[in-house]
Amino acid sequence: MRQPAQARPLAARTGRDAIAAPALEQRSPWVRQRAAGWVLSALIVAGLLLCWQAAIWVGHLEEYILPTPLQVLQAFGDPGTRGLILDNLGPTLTEAIVGFALCLVLGALLAVAMFASRVVRDGLYPLLIASQAIPTIAIGAILLVALGYGPQPKIAVVVLYSFFAVSVNVYDSLQSLDPELPAVLRTLGASPWQVLWTARIPAALPGFFTGAKLAATYSISGAIYGEWVGATGGLGYALQMAANQNHSPAVLAIVVVMAVLGIVAFSVVALLERLFTPWSHGGLDR
Repeated sequence: MRQPAQARPLAARTGRDAIAAPALEQRSPWVRQRAAGWVLSALIVAGLLLCWQAAIWVGHLEEYILPTPLQVLQAFGDPGTRGLILDNLGPTLTEAIVGFALCLVLGALLAVAMFASRVVRDGLYPLLIASQAIPTIAIGAILLVALGYGPQPKIAVVVLYSFFAVSVNVYDSLQSLDPELPAVLRTLGASPWQVLWTARIPAALPGFFTGAKLAATYSISGAIYGEWVGATGGLGYALQMAANQNHSPAVLAIVVVMAVLGIVAFSVVALLERLFTPWSHGGLDR
């Protein structure tokens, strides 16, 4: 009688069994590490919630000062709070996605320009650094006056707030490429385009995705910063509405939604990174 695949030694497995077994054995440490990370995150969140509740008990804080975690959770079930969040979620997502896409293009182009020309690098790099020293609220106020209350100033804030991470990381990745590799490819008859596609772009992809993961989270906060300065919709606007009504549970519920959006945005880009740059992760054990 034929033994089940699990009972046969690895050397005796053939076909799909012999192929699948090593893959499963490689994946198991990765799954265990990820599960351990999720458990640790859950424990940290639970500890913070306990500290939060203990601070309320010890300080005898009223709800309008600091609501309990349970009151924040109950706010999601309140029709008014839930409607406020859902009605204003769309504008923030639209501004963040459009601004994120633009910042990826702008950041990558600036990085390539700085890598291609030392003059461009020396001229742009100080300006890029200076752009990050200006408070986002101040930029939002200027753009609001110039562009009005529509989505344009919020998208501009997202781009200005996020593109720096992409530019710096892509530029550093291009700089880290061994200069001998393009030279070897050219001696083998590779054209400039072939050198670009086979050497420079693969070298820049890890840095691109590192910057994109940062920019994805910055895009959410950048859109909300822009809405906080002046808007007629969006989560920043909803946050102001809840704060003006002294509805602390709703305020913190909106903050939780913002945090979840940031985690989701980061996770989506991280998944794309694993798909497009599998060589940068050292296999399934990391």
